Amino acid sequence: MLTKRENLLETLRGGKPDRYVNQFEPFAMIRTPYLANNPSPKPGQELVVNAWGVTRSWPEGTPGAFPVHDAAHVVCPDVTKWRDTVHAPNVVFSDAEWAPFLKDAAAVDRSDRFVTLGVYPGIFEQCHYLMEIQNCLISFYEEPEAMHELIDYLTEWELHYAEECCAKLKPEVVFHHDDWGSQQSTFLSPAMFAEFYLPAYKKVYGYYKEHGVQLIVHHSDSFAATLVPYMIEMGVDIWQGVMRTNNIPELIAKYGGQITFMGGVDSASVDFPGWTPEVVEKEVRETCEACGTRFFIPNTSQGGPMSTYPGVYEAVSAEIDKMSRKMFG
Repeated sequence: MLTKRENLLETLRGGKPDRYVNQFEPFAMIRTPYLANNPSPKPGQELVVNAWGVTRSWPEGTPGAFPVHDAAHVVCPDVTKWRDTVHAPNVVFSDAEWAPFLKDAAAVDRSDRFVTLGVYPGIFEQCHYLMEIQNCLISFYEEPEAMHELIDYLTEWELHYAEECCAKLKPEVVFHHDDWGSQQSTFLSPAMFAEFYLPAYKKVYGYYKEHGVQLIVHHSDSFAATLVPYMIEMGVDIWQGVMRTNNIPELIAKYGGQITFMGGVDSASVDFPGWTPEVVEKEVRETCEACGTRFFIPNTSQGGPMSTYPGVYEAVSAEIDKMSRKMFG
């Protein structure tokens, strides 16, 4: 039986995995001093201000924390004056501050799992966290020069953070969040995405791969099928959170071997009040049968090994194990 690590690599390479990679099982998520010093709300908490000055709340029954964008809380109401209000937080910490996180990394059996660095939010999300999404999207048209400047500033911060993490933590995988669309469409046209964000991500993901990171896992639980060529160009190995609206079997047929697709079990279809094992079984079975066993990892679309309602993630994992026995013989 292959280790979790070996099974993932066989899946990505189109080799001979002996079962499905079961959701996030190959990834040992390790925190950093920056994350420990970047306040984030827990479910039910309101108005928590993070290291960038962004206020977020996490209402009960929702899948994650969201920025608060009334007039009193928007960090950057005018992108042409972003330098006055956007201030990047510190990423340099002492050896003593790094010590507990390096201890966690040292405890990972790297022959079985990958030491994984989580980065969130991504560069696009950080823009609309700071600005409010409507103002952000309008500014791509009305203030493109200022948007380029802000994106460059955020990119340089990410590169500085990457430098510290690679030097200290030596991650093997980077799990990077950045939602690029709704369930129906991308927020930006492919051409506009390529102009504003492709160069930034090529720099960031390129840096990680030049400094010891083996795999880039990018989370976007949205429609983003039209951006897959850019994901490949920027160095993404796994698109996590891919939803059924993207026609995953078609994407696998077209791009399998260049990128692997992780998702297919839309969280909204299984993670709700009153969910049942029967609902989970149906969704997992249909997803696995439709997507097959090559270049595909069944997973809920939520961006982490978690669920909004207790027991859902574990129930999905149990059904994936059942489908492994069916699909791999």
